[in-house]
Amino acid sequence: MSFRCGAIAIAGRPNVGKSTLLNHLVGQKVSITSRRSQTTRHRVAGILTEDQAQFVFLDTPGLQNTQRNALNRVLNRTAAQTARDADVVLFLVEAGRFRDEDNTALRHVVTPAPLVLVVTKCDLVKDRAKLMDFLSMMSAMREFAAIVPVSVKEPKSVAALKSAVRNLLPEDGPRYDGEAFTDRSERFMAAEFVREKVFRQLGDELPYATSVVIEKFETEGNLRRIAATIVVEKPSQRAILIGEKGERLKRIGTDARKDMEATFGSKVFLELWVRVKKGWSDDAALVRQYGYE
Repeated sequence: MSFRCGAIAIAGRPNVGKSTLLNHLVGQKVSITSRRSQTTRHRVAGILTEDQAQFVFLDTPGLQNTQRNALNRVLNRTAAQTARDADVVLFLVEAGRFRDEDNTALRHVVTPAPLVLVVTKCDLVKDRAKLMDFLSMMSAMREFAAIVPVSVKEPKSVAALKSAVRNLLPEDGPRYDGEAFTDRSERFMAAEFVREKVFRQLGDELPYATSVVIEKFETEGNLRRIAATIVVEKPSQRAILIGEKGERLKRIGTDARKDMEATFGSKVFLELWVRVKKGWSDDAALVRQYGYE
């Protein structure tokens, strides 16, 4: 068998489970997850190397039109461009649910690459006839190279998806070292781990216009010294984030540090600060400054 390698974009509406699927495909936490829409803001590669193939899965921001500020315009461009440049595109939709947001996201996917429909959360549809009717309806909406029902709780279905993707990848040598699991740096991942904990712990108390900037990242043997600033848009949001006597910020730091230590394989000393930058998410210059291109 010849070796296959290619980039596989994972697309869909916000909060459809793209990052969760990526982590299960790679078998390691690469992309942060939460129940909040547009937790993912960057193109993040999760790399899986097997005997006859190397998969470069690309997580992307959710495609949507409800937010129209500078940050959201950048996120939509990132997602659309990633799909255009990929060798294979996976479009995710929840089993039995095809909403206006899904339709909008599907229209944004313009690509010459094979398009695979991935129907997630199939384990939640107990009536198999209804699932088959849904798959039939989706097959009539667009020409898909394959339609694959998946549940991340069922490893066999994830393996079936990888098999379907492998058959669509071009014949090519590996692009990354076989031990690599992402193309992102530890510095980038540290910022993402902090942002994930903010989203998970604060829920709807803060708007999604929260960012994290790494001010210091130093390695001393088996120790990482990291200082990060969480950027919000209002003083009231800063108070919510810090919490009474700093307890909430401390909890965010503790949880983020645990993820960093597990991923980096070292001890981590983490300092967190909170800064107010009014209207940053609609300021194109600040959006670029905070790492969104």
